[in-house]
Amino acid sequence: MAKKNEILESVLDEFKKLAAIPRQSGHEQAVSDFLKKYLTDAGFAVQQDEVNNIIADAPATPGFEKAPLTIIQGHMDMVCVAEEGRAFDPQRDAIKLVRDEKYLKAEGTSLGADDGIGVAEGIYVLKNAKEHGPLRLIVTVDEERGMTGAINLDEKYLKEASFLINCDSENWDELTVGCAGSVNLDFSRQLRRVEATGSTAWNISVGGLLGGHSGERIGDGRGNAIRTLALALQALQEKGVVEIADFSGGKARNAIPDSASALVFTDVTEADIKAVLAAEAERFAKIYGAVDPSARFHMNKTEAHIKVLTAGDTKRLLTLLTTLHTGVFAMSTVIPGLVETSANLGVVEMTEEEVSIQYFPRSAVDQKLDEFRFFAKEMAELTGFTANIGTQSPGWKENKDSRLAKIMTEIFETQNGQKMKVETIHAGLECGWHFRKNPQLDMVSIGVTTADIHSPKERLELATVEPQVMLIMEALKKIAALK
Repeated sequence: MAKKNEILESVLDEFKKLAAIPRQSGHEQAVSDFLKKYLTDAGFAVQQDEVNNIIADAPATPGFEKAPLTIIQGHMDMVCVAEEGRAFDPQRDAIKLVRDEKYLKAEGTSLGADDGIGVAEGIYVLKNAKEHGPLRLIVTVDEERGMTGAINLDEKYLKEASFLINCDSENWDELTVGCAGSVNLDFSRQLRRVEATGSTAWNISVGGLLGGHSGERIGDGRGNAIRTLALALQALQEKGVVEIADFSGGKARNAIPDSASALVFTDVTEADIKAVLAAEAERFAKIYGAVDPSARFHMNKTEAHIKVLTAGDTKRLLTLLTTLHTGVFAMSTVIPGLVETSANLGVVEMTEEEVSIQYFPRSAVDQKLDEFRFFAKEMAELTGFTANIGTQSPGWKENKDSRLAKIMTEIFETQNGQKMKVETIHAGLECGWHFRKNPQLDMVSIGVTTADIHSPKERLELATVEPQVMLIMEALKKIAALK
């Protein structure tokens, strides 16, 4: 048996190696190459596929060669976000870890425990499990943006297995057995610019919102900074002509945006701008203040010299940003308290020539995602945008006869003296794609306790790491003994 704290410290050592390597979604070459070499040097049979997924195999321990193959699975990429004003290049800068007695956090950025800690646990188990059948660690790429790794993973790596333990959930005492599907919807439009007629340039911004994961936290009733700013600019237009030169906000499609800013030219007086923003702040507080109390509306004069969008393009942009539904769309009629369908207006980016918008619906009902796809096409046509419809990720429905769920919940109760909650979640997991490729695969998802993922406040509860690893190790032992 491992010494007390040896598991925690060893897993954190593995996590530190990952945190030192920039691994923003879509930019995983370096971390994939590291994992390939590191796991090969550790003695495992490793394959790196064409999209940079890593598949590492460990043989069964003696006497368990005929046991079913079990997969431990996580993803190597992370959502990279930083505090307002912090200089951080997600493709170059390492994550700076900060540890206290209770939590592991990052200095001014997201931590990347989603899902770096799951990968670190998988590596630890691969290296240290003593009684197990054939064991495979699969580490995928680009889960956060669009599940590219899971989509492109060769089904042969899944069809050989009987069980899969996904390590990408958020609470140590919850066993996830189902999740929502999702679809990436992107809007873009070529911009026409003209000389500004307004005499004064203003930076107007919204900040201080809680943000957070657009699946786990969407049901909290948090505000969306992009939509909030767009509504404020629409209200300001009632006082006079407002010309937009720039608009940006959000950091990832699956993170609720906590800030957004716009550069505008206008002859509306400073007093009227202050009055409008004050009214919008009051309106925001009445809607969201109970759960999102720290929103800040800012304005400052600038000497910028830049062409602005035409009046038509300004109207089209604000119409789209304020019409797209963001937040909860429907609650489940099957599982009380569970969000069934939602959508997140995640990112707006603007260049001199183009504006692009990332929109991210989720649903436990695939047909409702079909409706969002149709709606996106209609909204694009009405506003003169182009809609790009991404690959729809399937949901994952609970297997009521899961042997693995029974094994895990029984072990958890024995080890911890409390029952494990069995949950279906509104967030997306790669298990939906795994199930599509192998419907016979018995799967669960687990995870250590983390909070405020996809935000600079992300933190990992240290005390939940060791129980999680012990759960996996004992489950592998039980699986190895199955007849």
